[in-house]
Amino acid sequence: MTDQPQLHSNIVAMVSLASGIAANHPAMGQCQLERLRHAGIPEHQIAAVIEIARHIRDEAAEKLDFAFDEAAGGSVAAPVNDGETCGCTPTKSGQSCC
Repeated sequence: MTDQPQLHSNIVAMVSLASGIAANHPAMGQCQLERLRHAGIPEHQIAAVIEIARHIRDEAAEKLDFAFDEAAGGSVAAPVNDGETCGCTPTKSGQSCC
């Protein structure tokens, strides 16, 4: 077994914040926000993480709703994909989520 280098604690906090937002976790990433701010991470970087996580969460919900409506026999518009191979679209400000 080889020792793998650990992720930097700031990266772990960003991943944890983003996944908590995307998963609608009730803690809302408050601990990670404080950790990132105390580490001196610029607010615009934290805002970008939050925007991307919310976008992924909202896009997943939209696709889930579409699949449910389709299974229920409803007639709704298909979710937008813009031809991205990863299946995600940019955020409103143009941030890539892929």
